[in-house]
Amino acid sequence: MAKTLLDLNNISKSFFTEDIETKALKNIDLVVSQGEYVSLTGPSGCGKSTLLSILGLLDEASAGVYKLCDIDVTNLSRDQRAAVRNREIGFIFQSFNLISDLTVEENVMLPLTYNKAHQNIDMKNLAKEMLAKVNMGHRIKHYPAQLSGGQQQRVAIARALVNQPSLILADEPTGNLDSENATAVLEILDQLHRDGTTICMVTHDSRCVERVNRAVYILDGEICPSPPSPPLLPNTGAAPKPAKACKQAATLD
Repeated sequence: MAKTLLDLNNISKSFFTEDIETKALKNIDLVVSQGEYVSLTGPSGCGKSTLLSILGLLDEASAGVYKLCDIDVTNLSRDQRAAVRNREIGFIFQSFNLISDLTVEENVMLPLTYNKAHQNIDMKNLAKEMLAKVNMGHRIKHYPAQLSGGQQQRVAIARALVNQPSLILADEPTGNLDSENATAVLEILDQLHRDGTTICMVTHDSRCVERVNRAVYILDGEICPSPPSPPLLPNTGAAPKPAKACKQAATLD
């Protein structure tokens, strides 16, 4: 049986504007095992990006318990959260988030400079190794503006991998790409999954959902135990509300 990598127990998140409370997540229970490839899917505003931010230790839950790699990260200090995040998590963003005045190689090396565990390794060689893995080894001295969108996303994937994290979090990784480049990026993620990497991906794209081994559906801040009906429309991300409200899933093992 695969080891549990992350475990959310009764996670809720609220945002407040003056005296008005908006509940973004409601009593979320979610378990992801090592090596799983999971999508978080649902209509715009359903809470999936908020959930990804909590998984990535970019935001804190209002209630509940979150364990990552057997560490209870619920009440860690900001510095402790940053240390765990840098060590255990790699991020892939829709907008790439590359630094424009750094070369491809320098962008990929950047996470290593914040990780004390990697201070004695050859950062350049490790960056080159990750870039070769995403077929970008020939562009190491280029700058982001000299790359296509698909190439920038591949560099972003290499950057996410360079710390050899336990978990990859991808937020709409194909959202800014044409069909050809989206397919190329998804094939890289498929290979990472085959290599044993654990991936959680927020997506509206049915092409992404078709590739994962478990799809988690979110509606109105709650996890649905089964796909909404009608399902996501191909490639559009449109997901009309089902006639009956989804009930919260007790477990998603």
